[in-house]
Amino acid sequence: MTPIRRYTVSEGWRVARRATLCRVSQTITQRELRNDSGEIMRRLDQGESFIITRNGNPVGELTPLRRHRFVRAETAASVFHNAPPIDAQRLRDDLDALASQDAEPRA
Repeated sequence: MTPIRRYTVSEGWRVARRATLCRVSQTITQRELRNDSGEIMRRLDQGESFIITRNGNPVGELTPLRRHRFVRAETAASVFHNAPPIDAQRLRDDLDALASQDAEPRA
């Protein structure tokens, strides 16, 4: 069985071939939250997030709770039993190439 390549190299950069899909928060007004709370709660249960606005200004974010799912250690070990080994030095080199140690904020 051929191992799955998770990255391709493009112009010197590693590019992920797969991505995790996440939903973008939908903007709703304070009035919509009040009037449609039942529907919004159902959508929260389905994993959607909302940004609440008042007079056009964002005032808060409504996100679903992340439910913790515990897995026994034996189960996790069996899942990763046939996984390829991790080259620790290569991982460190990749992280060093991408991460900066500067003290300046990046936001």
